Amino acid sequence: MIYRLGLDVGSTTAKIAVMDANGQLVYNAYRRHNTKITEAVCTFFDEVKEKLGNCRVSAMVTGSAGIGISEAARIPFVQEVVAASRFIFEKYPSVRTLVDLGGEDSKMIFFHPDRQPDIRMNGSCAGGTGAFIDQMAMLLNIPIEELNSRIAPSYTIYSIASRCGVFAKTDVQNLISREVPKSDIAASVFHAVSMQTMNTLARACDVVPKVMFCGGPFSFLPLLKDFFLKAMQLSPSDMVDADHPEIVSASGAALMEAARLEVDIEDLRKRVAAERTAAMPRKNALPVLFADADEREHWLKHEKEVELVKKVAIASYDGSRCYVGLDSGSTTTKIAIIGENKELVYSYYAHNNGNPLYAVKQGLQGFADQLQAAGKKIKIAGSTVTGYGEDLIRAAFGIDHGVVETIAHYTAAHYLNPELSFVLDIGGQDMKAIFIKNGEISRVELNEACSSGCGSFVETFGKSLGYSAPEFAALACTAAHPCDLGTRCTVFMNSKVKQSLRENATTADIAAGLSYSVIKNCLFKVLKFNDLQELGDNIVVQGGAFKNASIQRALEVVTGKKVTCSKIPELMGAYGAALIAMNEKK
Repeated sequence: MIYRLGLDVGSTTAKIAVMDANGQLVYNAYRRHNTKITEAVCTFFDEVKEKLGNCRVSAMVTGSAGIGISEAARIPFVQEVVAASRFIFEKYPSVRTLVDLGGEDSKMIFFHPDRQPDIRMNGSCAGGTGAFIDQMAMLLNIPIEELNSRIAPSYTIYSIASRCGVFAKTDVQNLISREVPKSDIAASVFHAVSMQTMNTLARACDVVPKVMFCGGPFSFLPLLKDFFLKAMQLSPSDMVDADHPEIVSASGAALMEAARLEVDIEDLRKRVAAERTAAMPRKNALPVLFADADEREHWLKHEKEVELVKKVAIASYDGSRCYVGLDSGSTTTKIAIIGENKELVYSYYAHNNGNPLYAVKQGLQGFADQLQAAGKKIKIAGSTVTGYGEDLIRAAFGIDHGVVETIAHYTAAHYLNPELSFVLDIGGQDMKAIFIKNGEISRVELNEACSSGCGSFVETFGKSLGYSAPEFAALACTAAHPCDLGTRCTVFMNSKVKQSLRENATTADIAAGLSYSVIKNCLFKVLKFNDLQELGDNIVVQGGAFKNASIQRALEVVTGKKVTCSKIPELMGAYGAALIAMNEKK
């Protein structure tokens, strides 16, 4: 028997459907590939061989990342909406509307009995897709598979801007800070996804039942369908459920009658493994961050040796007073407590996990515990708070002063380099550029419509590939051919990554490319520089993003200038706030 095999490789997941001669499903699988596409696909083939033996298959590939396998292994390719349409025609002819949510794309297909289907796909924005939901679940500190079960039967919908996965964090963080129940926030996320999809794709076209929902998000978050039905003003009786909605496009590829590759499953595996590991031409590779290992080690050693902010352990501090600086950000809390000579005697950095008040309380309690352990009594002579949660934290803890973030960061940068000409601060979801002229702030620029160059951008991407932020940064520094990934949307950057994978890019090359993207987004998309001389020669960088050494190095490579960065870039807003608290007491 010759089995029909359909392989669907998307931006974040791989799916396979194997059918017998009667079109009955005999094997199927779905898993995240974390850009390790070859490994995921070969695992599928191994499982098919284990179940069916070294069977003969007739293969076809689909999916946004599947074209790379098609080109490399010479397997016929079909566009995924065509494959999905074939599945509907063959298996569910009563369906008139198909809604498909993937990792970074969304599609609606309107079927008409008297003409060709009307196919709609998202374009320049990936808001409202699977990756968007992943990011919201991460912010809520809820495993994605539990998000569905967290929604209570009775809920309140709050406004969440679903256009950008990173900027939506501002809305969600605000709800978390207001102690809105996570069940309501999860419901609001589902509502935002449904409205984003409908507003983007269903314009000027009526949604006619029967309706089918497919793709990973609908398969593993079934309650999401209810929100879409409500947005469509339809009822559950207007819906048809596929047996395996997560593999609709893979099943369609298996059913396609076009030219296919007929081969033994073992030979198919060898073809994919061999061809995908073969060298492919690299296009538009960026300059390496370091010429060789010696240069990298020398640079990293120098950066680690330079101590711009003196640190003193509480047990060794001989002063009687200290000054507290707090930076309550949208996703993290930072505390810096300095002594009478501006030395750092205590620091704290933690994710808010939806409760910034608790994070600050824990940080201050840690300071109190260390004082007690050291047998010290030190007077808090002044305190200042800055950041997203300034008003909330100041009211809750009786902080002396509140200050805008720009001033806090400028104050810290001026302390590091009194001759500074430019300060770049890149945080979790925001970016600040401060221009200094004659010792005074002359201009401030902030990101507004996109967060693709912020810390969350790289951290989220690294996690999606299975790496911690430090691991991802270390990989970037070893890249031999950094990828030119552009400066597009956080989620849509996957498109460039897939192109790079087709060219046999390594994870290190992708990590380095993302570091370049952060810097290029800032300089050329947000600040719109025509002449980098505007930065001057005394550049100070700070913010959590610069804990990633590859981002600091990318800025040096792009600008051709040496930049100054402390060992505590993520704490510089809090450190600046502490300096302001000290200055206010003088």
